[in-house]
Amino acid sequence: MQHIRYILVVVLVMATASLAHAQTNGGSEATVLDDAMVRFQAKRGLDLVYNMKYEQAEKLFEQVDARFPDHPIGPFLHALNTWWKILLDFSDTSHDDDFFAAMDEVVARADRMLKRDPQHFDAMFFKGAALGFRGRLRSNRRDWFKAAADGKGAMDYVLAVAEADPSNPDYIFGKGLYDYYAASVPDKYPFVKPVMHFFPKGNRELGLRELERTAKEGYYIRTEAAYFLLQIYYLFEENFEKSVEYATWLREEHPNNSFFHAIEGRIYAKWGDWARSEAIFAEILERYKQRKPGYNDATAEQALYYLARARMGRSDYEPALDYLLKLEALSARTPDDTYFKVLGRLRQGMIYDALGKHKVAEDRYRQVLAMKDWAGAHDRAERYLKRSYR
Repeated sequence: MQHIRYILVVVLVMATASLAHAQTNGGSEATVLDDAMVRFQAKRGLDLVYNMKYEQAEKLFEQVDARFPDHPIGPFLHALNTWWKILLDFSDTSHDDDFFAAMDEVVARADRMLKRDPQHFDAMFFKGAALGFRGRLRSNRRDWFKAAADGKGAMDYVLAVAEADPSNPDYIFGKGLYDYYAASVPDKYPFVKPVMHFFPKGNRELGLRELERTAKEGYYIRTEAAYFLLQIYYLFEENFEKSVEYATWLREEHPNNSFFHAIEGRIYAKWGDWARSEAIFAEILERYKQRKPGYNDATAEQALYYLARARMGRSDYEPALDYLLKLEALSARTPDDTYFKVLGRLRQGMIYDALGKHKVAEDRYRQVLAMKDWAGAHDRAERYLKRSYR
């Protein structure tokens, strides 16, 4: 049931969750994103955020806020900085309050502007973007009702500005997201089709063209467009060449971004190029040991897990188990049953089975059954309890 609710919420919030940086010449009044200082400072700040230089980015965003103290752009940029800290480890909720407070301030400032002018473009734009982002985090926190409410509110504002300048490659980003997901999510999850009758019809091919145009020609949000295209080609389209294309671009543009670094490694793992994947995750683990910004415990958990899988693929079980035991020690720092904590425990059982230590393996499988069920881990643990892995 939680999975179903999540998919329904995705349709509401995905198209607005990253509209933050788009600019437009639509509306009767000038938009703050056309201001020369904002174009320079915000773009520089966003590049710093993507390269994990949060403090430097915040200083630039503070200058924008000081220049426009009553405008929603200031707290919005602050929230984006915080968002990337959250994105690196969703199991860490320590930044949630800061993020929600900043987005609440965006909404409050926008509402004051809308009270004076119900058609104020910047107010509608930033309020819609703030609600979309807030809804996205709430959906990750499984606060389904509030996430859906934010998504619906965000969609109202996105549709209100949808008639603005379609020639602007940044502006069409939000429309591209909606066009793609509104068409593709019902195809992938048919049970949402009845709900989609209440929403504007999507267009998969048009959505991809719009997003690809933003990724190639956009000013503020080329990175966001490339990131969403990577997700689309990796998760929905399952297109290896396109996934590699956008992962390579993101890595070249933002070489210090651990999030993009890990996604690159997972792409090669998904399509069975374990040599490339192993090399990438070995580099990630080395950067973690060097305490590089952004290479946190959650990133190291991924690296250890995929390094173990690479060794398992070669039946090199002892080194694989060593990686998994290091993963277990690292994941013990949090009480949560994280994705890699659970799957790491499952693969410990598989390795013990392969080594002929069936009693130890059975103990690991039962531990998995007492943990959160990630990626069908419970089904696999039950299957291996009935018939050992090897």
